[in-house]
Amino acid sequence: MNRNETPANGADHAGSLANHAARSARRLSVAPMLDWTDRHYRFFARLISRHTRLYTEMVTTGALLHGDVERHLRFDDSEHPLALQLGGSELGELARCAGLAEQWGYDEVNLNVGCPSERVQKGAFGACLMAEPQLVTDCVKAMRDAVAIDVTIKHRIGIDKIEHYDYLREFVDTVAEAGCQTFIVHARNAILKGLSPKENREIPPLKYDYVYRLKQERPDLEIIINGGIKTLADIDTHLAHVDGVMVGREAYHHPYLMADWDARYYGETQPARSREAVVAAMLPYVRARLAEGHKVRNIARHILGLFQGMPGARQWRRMLSDARAAGWRG
Repeated sequence: MNRNETPANGADHAGSLANHAARSARRLSVAPMLDWTDRHYRFFARLISRHTRLYTEMVTTGALLHGDVERHLRFDDSEHPLALQLGGSELGELARCAGLAEQWGYDEVNLNVGCPSERVQKGAFGACLMAEPQLVTDCVKAMRDAVAIDVTIKHRIGIDKIEHYDYLREFVDTVAEAGCQTFIVHARNAILKGLSPKENREIPPLKYDYVYRLKQERPDLEIIINGGIKTLADIDTHLAHVDGVMVGREAYHHPYLMADWDARYYGETQPARSREAVVAAMLPYVRARLAEGHKVRNIARHILGLFQGMPGARQWRRMLSDARAAGWRG
């Protein structure tokens, strides 16, 4: 049966249960962040939270089709549930890369429709695709036709001076026609000219109400909110209105924030690891990666924030900044 056909009777019920399970898996997630959410960070994050969905850095279709596939796609089995975020807009290339994601065992492939950098714009993908909803629809359809895993998109609420809610709703409605059920919405506009990627994360105002309204008007879709989310209270507030919350830089700079997520949002009864236990669990991983030729500093940089706000946090960061002092070469 083609994945776009509607199953009947028992199959329909099974599909409904599978869809509910997928949505539960995205209740909390860590955003894809370039140069940050690599395999080392993701292994570390999984030691803190067993259930939070993790995303790779954005990987361009060109990097996969013409580069080192293993370097971009290799991951540890413990990282599940795990999604690959793709950057691209050429249908055939996206379909082939989605197929690679499925072959390598990813649980989801996500299309980047939110990055505003000039380099990404020159590649004709990222946030500039919000101006071409039909192309995004075609991209999603090409990927969905190629794989059985979930195909989702991450996007902004608008671009440049287009700030009215109807633009967001019409964009989502168009893309949903391709069968996309999950929309991860960064609740800011993307300004394509004049602002850096960092400024695009800070200057355009957050409009959470747009995302809440989208969920209210499109209850059949899975709506995940992203942007400026820092505390458990923030997460609780958003979950009263939408299906899931994606946290970005806060989960990187203050990773132990995630220690409360499993019990609070997934009903996990097993206690979270202590910070010290996380460090102990990292050691075999670090040694294994060093044996493969990885550099300790490329792993250690991701865990600088583990003791943030705790006594000795500065000493911890100083120690990790010196690979030999960290004692992880033995």
